[in-house]
Parts: sequence; structure tokens; C-alpha cells
Amino acid sequence: MTNLLALVQNETLKVWKKKRFAVIVLVLLVLIPIFVYAQMKVAQNNAAKFADWRSELQQRITDNMNSLSSNRIPEEWKKWRRSLVQQLQYYLDHDVNPDSPNAVTFTSSFVDRSVSLFIPLMVLAVASDLVSSERTAGTIKMLLTRPVRRWRVLASKLIALTLYVSLIIPTTAGLCYLISGLAFGYEGWGAPVFVGFGMNKTTIDTTSVHAISQGAYLLMEMGLAWFSAIVVAFIALLMSVLLQSTAASLVTMMAAVISGTILSNMASSWHSAKYLFNVNLNLTSYLQGTPPPIEGMSLGFSLIVLAVWGIGAVAVAFAVFTKRDVLN
Repeated sequence: MTNLLALVQNETLKVWKKKRFAVIVLVLLVLIPIFVYAQMKVAQNNAAKFADWRSELQQRITDNMNSLSSNRIPEEWKKWRRSLVQQLQYYLDHDVNPDSPNAVTFTSSFVDRSVSLFIPLMVLAVASDLVSSERTAGTIKMLLTRPVRRWRVLASKLIALTLYVSLIIPTTAGLCYLISGLAFGYEGWGAPVFVGFGMNKTTIDTTSVHAISQGAYLLMEMGLAWFSAIVVAFIALLMSVLLQSTAASLVTMMAAVISGTILSNMASSWHSAKYLFNVNLNLTSYLQGTPPPIEGMSLGFSLIVLAVWGIGAVAVAFAVFTKRDVLN
């Protein structure tokens, strides 16, 4: 156990000295103010256009209803719009503003929109070269000639990776809250948010709908975002073990993550695609009752698929790392 803790400390320091996490923080510090400014302009435009939020909500319902009559819109998008209309009408009937501008709602929206692409890309900045970079630099030979079993070496990298991924999510949410609060205020933790929407063919099932606080909703989103991110990290670790080049492992994972976003919008009739990990990354969408990209998917289904991919990736990574001749 002592050797493993020392190895974990060593791996943590390696990642820290590469300044990858500092780069992630810098990227967030640059991008978040841009998004805050954009959101502020939208809020100002809506305030000038509508007398109150109810008028805005009603306009959104009308616009989406009008778009349903167009033959140019795919049926999958129409299904999503019908779902959105019913949810917006539910909020209107219960006198709840789902887009009340404050730091909490901005942070929640940022996490939701980042979970399937932006957050995984930040994770890849840390995870894609944990092993391949050591092989490229030649330090893997020195590391494996120590009297330490190989599985302990990889386990230490896995633990260090998990620690950094677990730090990325709260850092992202924390910076969003602190920066956006300067523009929107820091209130809103206790505002009600409705969850429990379910899809029943073309209609929304509201039998399980209940209100929770915005703070609790944000924590749920962060938990789901962490689960998606950790699975991406485990698969990236596998790619780093399998591929000898850091560039190859990074490009492979970037292509996989980005293709998942594309498949989610295009593969509605390809039912087997729902077993791909990259199609299941957007876990937070289930909290809003958004129709899944492929019929048959649900929050439980996506969690199981991601868990199988994550566990499988770790198992294969350990099997390859402990058996392969990496010294030549």
C-alpha cells in the first residue's frame, strides 16, 4: 500500500508539472466570460422584447408549434420539439420560469451543454498521454525496471487520473458560478426545477414529475457529468496503453468523442448505435425529459452501457500493460 501511495503521488505530480490542469483552468477563464456576455445580451434582448418571462415562454411554444407543420424538418426533430412544447407548457401552467437568469441556472446550463463534448475534451488533455508519453520519452523503461509490479504502476496512473477528472467537474462549475454571478447575481439555489419527465411515444409522461431545488438539480448534473467524464478518461487510458504515439491516442479519442455528437443527431434509425459509449455521454439530457437520440435509450440504459465500456476499458488496459513487452 505504501508503494502504491508513493506511485500515486508521483503520477499526480507528473500531471501537475505538465501544467495540463493549469491550461484547462486558463481555457475556462477565457471561455466562460464570453458565454456569460452572450447570455447577458440574450437576457437583455428578451427583456426588451417581452414584458415578462411568460410572454417569452409563450412565444417559444408558438414558434415550436409552427415549426411542426414544416415538411423540411425531420421527424426526429419534430419529436424533440413536441416534447419541448409540452415541457414549456408545464412550466407555464405551474408559474415557474425555467430560464430565470442567475449564476446557478447559468452554471447548470453550461454543465448540461458541455457534458458530451467540451468536458470530455478537457479530460482528454489529461488522460490521452499518461502511458504513451512515457513510452515516447523513454521513461517507461526506467519506471518498469523498478521492483514494483506493473499493475501497481498502471493502478497509480488510474487513481491519479480519477483524481484529476474529479477535480475538473467542480472546478468548471465553480468558475462558472463565480464569474456568471458578477453579471446575474448569486441567488437561485432554492428556485424550483421540475424533473421526472418521461417519454411515452409522442407525448410527455408527467406522472412522476416533481420539483427539486436548483441547487440539487445542479449537483445531479455534476454527478452525471462526472460519470460520463470518468468513462471517457478510462477509455482514453486504454488508448494510451494500446497506441505508442501520444498524438495517435489523442486524435483517436477526439474523433470518437466528436463522432458521438454527430451520431446522436443522425443515427436515430441505427438502433445498434445505442451501445456505443459516445452516443450515451449526454446523461444530463435525461433529467430534462429530452427524447433520447435512439429509441429504447434511458438514463438507466446509458449508465449501464457506460459502466460496461469503462470497466471493459480498464480490464483490457491492465491485461495489455502487464503482458506487453514495452521495454523494446
